[in-house]
Amino acid sequence: MTGGKGAQRQRGDRMRRREFILLLAGTTTVPRALRAQQKIIPVIGHISMYSPPDFAGFVAALREGLRETGYVEGQNLLVEHRWAEGRYDRLPALAAELVGRKVDAIVTDGGASPALAAKNATSTIPIVFLIGADPVATGLVASFARPNSNLTGVAMQLSELVPKRLELVSELVPQAKLIALLVNPNNTTSTERMVQETKHAAAAKGLQLQILNAGTGTEIDAVFTSLVQLQADALLVAADPFFDSRREQIVGLAAHYAIPAIYGLRDYVMTGGLISYAPNLAHMYHRVGIYAGKILNGVKPADLPVEQPAKFELMVNLETAKALGLTIPASILGRADEVIE
Repeated sequence: MTGGKGAQRQRGDRMRRREFILLLAGTTTVPRALRAQQKIIPVIGHISMYSPPDFAGFVAALREGLRETGYVEGQNLLVEHRWAEGRYDRLPALAAELVGRKVDAIVTDGGASPALAAKNATSTIPIVFLIGADPVATGLVASFARPNSNLTGVAMQLSELVPKRLELVSELVPQAKLIALLVNPNNTTSTERMVQETKHAAAAKGLQLQILNAGTGTEIDAVFTSLVQLQADALLVAADPFFDSRREQIVGLAAHYAIPAIYGLRDYVMTGGLISYAPNLAHMYHRVGIYAGKILNGVKPADLPVEQPAKFELMVNLETAKALGLTIPASILGRADEVIE
């Protein structure tokens, strides 16, 4: 009997050592209840529409938000990343996988689609989202002030920026009559609203609007051929993770065909794009990190109002404007937060 008990203790010690090694390697799937009992560090699951290189610039902001609430990745927190790499069809499986691993919270970014996939996969694990759409209209939360569910986060409501972007285009290209809008038909949660908002804003300004769809790199090439045939005066590029991952291609084609384009992410202008008007994404990721940390500290998602950006940044590339033969009006330069010369 004594030998049997000794063998059981040895097996138990080996199992605990194995769990500890797996934990250090970030591969353990110890249930949340057991982690709480053993004071094992929490795990956040992260679902992103982006790929690791695209996300690299926002990692520091997310980590800083978590740090402010007492969590340092690799010390008292593990983060399991899942990358959709622009593929909306991957989201349900990625969400199901993280739910199956019993993570303590899920963070999503890259639009409403990852958040909806996470919501469909669990009604109990807290979810913190970063989206560009209206979270109420997309069915993520009941209201901004009281989400009343296991979800909350930051909503940039990018479609509401369309009138401002059209105003900027009209100042940049005052003779413009035909404007094109590039959207991703695979982004079913945001594209329809973006199209409707742009149609209304264009009609209010007396502009013709042409909707162009692209969901692959080849289709992006075809869009710019169509722009030339249509003799479009300017292009609005809808905010979309797939487009963001293809920003060098898009910016390069806009330069090649000499088409003035306005973007929803400053990275396009850093890459050589003409102009962008958008929230500060690094600040938004910072806020998401704070919300995730608060939830790990016991705050319920339903008690955290959905945040919205208070400031938007205007960025202009004077070198690109010169190459396009455009003179940036003083009215735009005076409002610009950053100018690349």
